[in-house]
Amino acid sequence: MILEFSIYIVTGAVVGFFAGLLGIGGGLILVPVLTAVFAVYLQSDHLVHLAIGTSLATILITSLASVRAHHKHDAVRWDIFKTITPGIFIGGLLGAWIAQFMSGEVLAKTFAVMELIIALKMLSNFQPAPDRALPGKAGQTFAGTLIGSLSSLVGIGGGALNTPYMVWHNVSMQRAIATSAACSLPVALSGTIGFLWAGWSVVGLPAYSTGFIYWPAFLGIVLSSYFTAPLGARLTHQLPVKKLKIVFGLLLIILAMKMFFF
Repeated sequence: MILEFSIYIVTGAVVGFFAGLLGIGGGLILVPVLTAVFAVYLQSDHLVHLAIGTSLATILITSLASVRAHHKHDAVRWDIFKTITPGIFIGGLLGAWIAQFMSGEVLAKTFAVMELIIALKMLSNFQPAPDRALPGKAGQTFAGTLIGSLSSLVGIGGGALNTPYMVWHNVSMQRAIATSAACSLPVALSGTIGFLWAGWSVVGLPAYSTGFIYWPAFLGIVLSSYFTAPLGARLTHQLPVKKLKIVFGLLLIILAMKMFFF
């Protein structure tokens, strides 16, 4: 149990740093790592669901710490956050609802495809040309619902989808990263509620679980990520983020391959 908990703490430290630095929720790392650790320490037919639900629950705490740091730099576009949040919240519930009908194997491969696409985008450093303004409330609600559902389905905070969406609409990179970190909050909240509900009556879940959330992993991850997320957020304005994205992208490819063969 000590070794298992130590793995969660170390993973949380790494995830928190990158969550703050790149404006992502951390699930891109958390889900593959938790799936692998759960396969060793837990007995259940729902390991991927537990990994995704636990990931979303930790993102809720990590994002709070990250957003506070970004807000101190006056980098969060709260006007965008307020407009897009209703759609993101609805989408988060929808994604969690869909996930309960998917087997662990299908869910793992769905995650792997998403992660691979995101990794290739990071490595290519492709960003849509910022040649337009953000749409109105209806357009942002639709975009938020799509982003929220995809993010919740695979247990990520949505930053990997939100950031390019905002940059495409003439939001600066640093502000897009900061605002994406804020948008991870409604994704994580609705996704956590959805995975709690979806797994509430499932039999055969491990001890210390509530629905599809495994609390020892949650606790170990948030204990460290809460402190490293603000550090990453502060360094967004100092470190060569483009170069770090290359390293992160390569890591994601490795993790995606692991999920393909879960």
